[in-house]
Amino acid sequence: MSKQSALHRQPPRRLSREEKARETRRLLLEAAAEVVGNDGYAEASIAKITQLAGVAQGTFYNYFDSRQDILDKLLPYMGREMLDHIAQSLPRGLAGPAREEARLRAFFDYLDRHPGFYRILYEAEVFAPKAHAEHFRVLVEGYRNALDRAVARGEIAGYDEDELEAVIYVLLAARSYIAMRYARDEKGHAGPVPEHVIKAYMKVLTKGLFS
Repeated sequence: MSKQSALHRQPPRRLSREEKARETRRLLLEAAAEVVGNDGYAEASIAKITQLAGVAQGTFYNYFDSRQDILDKLLPYMGREMLDHIAQSLPRGLAGPAREEARLRAFFDYLDRHPGFYRILYEAEVFAPKAHAEHFRVLVEGYRNALDRAVARGEIAGYDEDELEAVIYVLLAARSYIAMRYARDEKGHAGPVPEHVIKAYMKVLTKGLFS
């Protein structure tokens, strides 16, 4: 590197106080996700979370009131992160079944990157019930918006509002049980879902079992 280019190289921008606060909160939540994903809610202590995040225990209380407070915020945080990942993964212009397939693949990609997600989800019903309820409220609301747009585009017809809500839970249940069976191997390691599983899901979705 020449002396001139070194002189003109811009130093990294310093984070503002607000940006530092957001980053610290994110680090704590990501650490909590790893601890709970590995050890479960019962073994997730503030000491483990702060040590993994590289944050002093005293600093923890600037962001969360208690251990239960961060556990209550963990699943909704991951749920929003998952929805953002799915939205950002969808190619533009997809509609109908192709869009649903892309959503499914993005969902499984998120699980591959966050193998502790389902332990966090399932144990939340007992250890963080408010978080569990909020997570499903956000998921159902997001899916309802997506299906309403599909209805408006003429891609879905013949379902009333109550039936569409039931369809949302059918699709969420299918995702959940497919993930339990296929998103990890016999040793519990995360991995890609086999193509034949995606193919079977899309056949059921587009053709119907007894059509």
